[in-house]
Amino acid sequence: MELPKVVERFVETQNNYDSKAYTECFTESAIVHDEGKVHTGKDEIRQWIEHANEAYQSSMEPLKYEESGSNGVLTARVSGKFPGSPIVLQFHLGLMNDLIDSLKVTG
Repeated sequence: MELPKVVERFVETQNNYDSKAYTECFTESAIVHDEGKVHTGKDEIRQWIEHANEAYQSSMEPLKYEESGSNGVLTARVSGKFPGSPIVLQFHLGLMNDLIDSLKVTG
């Protein structure tokens, strides 16, 4: 499966628990919607992913990627230390200038 470079980096940095590199996949004003919370900007996104990495130690295996214009949907099997693991989630990505400008995680 062919993924845009930023989506490849997004998956790789998640699987390496590299929250700094993960955050660099996002624009300065990016917005993340996950688990009923909204995280805006790189600082909040970094805090969110650092907490998630520590709490869940999750990794993702891409299953499918679909793109339409500047939007993409990554379907991935996510495994980690959380009830129901592994689970298949969808990562709805808004892309801008080869970075992620918005992310909404659904399952």
